Amino acid sequence: QVQLVESGGGLVQAGGSLRLSCAASGSIFSINVMGWYRQAPGKQREWVAVISSGGSTNYADSVKGRFTISRDNATNTVYLQMNSLLPEDTAVYYCNVNAVGSISTGVLPYWGQGTQVTVSS
Repeated sequence: QVQLVESGGGLVQAGGSLRLSCAASGSIFSINVMGWYRQAPGKQREWVAVISSGGSTNYADSVKGRFTISRDNATNTVYLQMNSLLPEDTAVYYCNVNAVGSISTGVLPYWGQGTQVTVSS
C-alpha cells in the first residue's frame, strides 16, 4: 500500500554534510509521525529523530544541534539534514513512517530500504 524510497546517502569527510530524503508513495490516506533510525555495524538500531504531523520535532542526544528533521506534506517526504558529521555517525539510515495506506488496515508502520552513510576521519 505504501512504499518508501530513501536517497542521499554516501561517503563524506568528518565535518561535512549530507541530506537524506525519504519519499512515500502508493495508496496513502494519511501520515502521522515520520522519523529516522540508524544502525551501525555490530550495533542495535537506534532512534535518531522524529517529526509529528504538526511539525514538532525530537532528537536523540547524540545528534542534537547537528541534525535537522523536516517534512513536506505536499510530497509525503521526510528529510534529515546532517551537518558536522562525525565518524560515529556512520551507519545505515532508515526512515520510518506511520501511515494509513488502507482504510481496512488503519495505521501501520512502514520502513525505507536503508541508505548507507559513511563518515571518514
